[in-house]
Amino acid sequence: MIADDSDAIRMVLRDIIAIGKHECIAEAANGLEALEQFKKSDPDLVLLDMAMPKKDGLAVLKEIITIRPKAKVIMITASDDQGVIRECITEGAAAYILKPFNFEDVLGKIMQVLQFNS
Repeated sequence: MIADDSDAIRMVLRDIIAIGKHECIAEAANGLEALEQFKKSDPDLVLLDMAMPKKDGLAVLKEIITIRPKAKVIMITASDDQGVIRECITEGAAAYILKPFNFEDVLGKIMQVLQFNS
């Protein structure tokens, strides 16, 4: 599942997921949609942007982990603030990707999280 308020970022992530032989089963453009889609689709992995309207990524992450404690979530952030990154990991994120990201980094993190948590 991809949750990002940017159509362009969602499209790029969708392409990367497809190249990695995975399927995007749900998308969301804001935090509330992300929670709704997570509950409906029960994805194997969530790519979750930190800065989204209606509910930010950290709040969404906390709710996802409450719903399914072993959920696999990769946070996407433009901030390299180590405190923010540490908080995401503490709250249950499996990994994080910094924007701007590159294809290899995203695909590598996806494979790492899916293999590590299988």
